[in-house]
Formats: sequence, structure tokens, C-alpha cells
Amino acid sequence: MNTDTSDALVSSEWLAQHLSDPAIKILDCTWHHPSTNLDGRTQYRGRHLPGSVHFDIDQIADKSSPLPHMLPSSEDFAHKVGLLGISNADRVIVYDRHYGGSAAGRVWWMFRVFGHDNVALLDGGFGKWTKEKKPAEMTPVRPVPASFSASFRPELVATSDAVQSLLHSGGAQLVDARGPGKFDGTQADVFTFKRQGHIPGAVNLPWADLVDPDTGELLASDALGARFAAAGVDLAKPIVTTCASGITSCMLALALYRLGVPNAAVHDGAWAEWSQLDDTPAAA
Repeated sequence: MNTDTSDALVSSEWLAQHLSDPAIKILDCTWHHPSTNLDGRTQYRGRHLPGSVHFDIDQIADKSSPLPHMLPSSEDFAHKVGLLGISNADRVIVYDRHYGGSAAGRVWWMFRVFGHDNVALLDGGFGKWTKEKKPAEMTPVRPVPASFSASFRPELVATSDAVQSLLHSGGAQLVDARGPGKFDGTQADVFTFKRQGHIPGAVNLPWADLVDPDTGELLASDALGARFAAAGVDLAKPIVTTCASGITSCMLALALYRLGVPNAAVHDGAWAEWSQLDDTPAAA
């Protein structure tokens, strides 16, 4: 696996060899919906990768918004990431405990949104790491605060207003990362939505279809490309990804990055926002 600083993935083998590198900063991004009665920070305290600190997508977020884990301001992101001991000179590695690494994928996207491309997801996440009996520890890491400067990239973020405009102009393809039942409205989500269904014109590409079911690793590039092609997505045209709350859509953006599409935008509010707006159409 390519491990240069422009790659969106690193292998467990590579990271195991670089755990002692002071320029590598590891973030445990494990997140669970409150309905699961699981807590990412508690799981972090139980076991985590050596040297890693916990990144909470519900805390490093716009706390004034009623929507879940919306992007914070550049200043807030820079401040909180600095408190985690991360500087602009660091190579940031993100992982979580979910199959495929969806919450870590959102953190990967957040760093890119705020101008830091030197970030990669641990392929296979905590599950593959522990299956390989690689080291883990229980002692919480107390990071030394660092200085981080954030520079917002609006082209990587799509608001619901922007998505509305795209529907009228046809200016971009919309790809929904949810499973087919949630996409067509026949299966309820863990989030409370006013309406079920999807944004008209969106195509469905469940993010789990991009992940090896045995290892939790992202599929190879040729297989990823085939999945997008089968969904009718043209990689040469602008793409916006969406989902339930802005998490799994980031995994589509990461897969697109691996396919040479670095500027796919993520719909931050996703269906959580779209379903609550009075003037937004819905399809089933």
C-alpha cells in the first residue's frame, strides 16, 4: 500500500513500524449513536492504539446547531485539534472500531476541509489491528498542546442550499451512502427524521459495499471504480456525497479520493437536515 503523505490510507503493517515516529499523531475516532448505549471515549479508555488520543466528532463540532456533529468553525477546530497535540507538521492517522471506519472517515474529511491533507485512515481499523495481535494499551494519553492553523476549503462542503441549487441546475451528481432500506424509506434510521426517503436524483451506493467484509479494509481501486460505475457515477463530473448525518458520506469521499477525485464535496447536514426543511423535496 502506498504510504506517501498524499495517500488516504495506511496499512496496519506500516503504522506498526512507525508508532515511535514523533511526527505521527494517531486519533481514535470511535463514535456510537446514543441509542446503542455504547460510548467511544469509554472504549478508548479500555484499549486503544499506543500513543493515540480520542477525537469526539460530537464535541469537535458546531455545538450551536441542533443537527448532529456539524462542522465547527475553523477557529474552534484549530483550537481543539491543537489541544490534542496536533500541529500542521504532523502526519495524522485516524481509526475507529466500526467495520470500515466510518467515523474515522469523517475525521479524515474534516482535516482536509480545514486545510490539512497530511491525514490518512488506518485501513481495517481497530478490528484488523487487534486481530493481528498488534499492540494496544489502556493508559490514556495526555497530549502536549500544539499550535494548529486551519484554512477552510468551501469546495469540499455542500450545504443543503447548495444541494437544492444542484437539483435545479444538474451541476453535480449526488451519491447517497446509506443502505438501500434507508435510501428508499422502508427502514427507519437511528436518527429521528421528519420524513423518510432520499433526495430526488440521488443514486444509492451503500458505503459498506466499498469495504471488504472479512477485513474491514477499503476495496482495491479497480473494485472501487467498478462499484461507482455500476451506480452510474461518472468520475469525470462533479460529485456530492450524502448520507444520514454526514458520517458515511465521508467514506464515499475517501474512496473517490483514492480514485483520483480529490474534490468531491460532502453534504454536511445530510438527510438529518434535509428531512426537516419545509421546502426540500423527497423521493422514495
